[in-house]
Amino acid sequence: MSNETNQAPATSGMDGKTIAIISYFSVVGWIIAYVLYTSNKSQVAVYHLRQSLALILCGIACYILYIILLFVAFFLTFLFALVGIGLFVLWIMGLISAINGEQKPVPVIGKMAQDIFAGIK
Repeated sequence: MSNETNQAPATSGMDGKTIAIISYFSVVGWIIAYVLYTSNKSQVAVYHLRQSLALILCGIACYILYIILLFVAFFLTFLFALVGIGLFVLWIMGLISAINGEQKPVPVIGKMAQDIFAGIK
């Protein structure tokens, strides 16, 4: 009979890096990552939760403006295609940073996201 005293404590099985990666995959992914984060607090996870939330909200705002401009000034809608490509590039940069476990801000909105969403702790 063995005495198992060297058991690791039970955890959710998710580290901060995995939570950070999940946060970049849609609004549902962000919600799942936030729920996982509440049971496993990590600096990397909270950093990317803030950044991905800012990217999601920027994407939603741009989509709403695109729909409005579609009816008002159709010739300006090509600008939102460029903005969409820019947001996609920022999303890729944030995702790569999360995969590498780095706390590197995405250009333009990264530092602002950390300040605005500082309430997510």
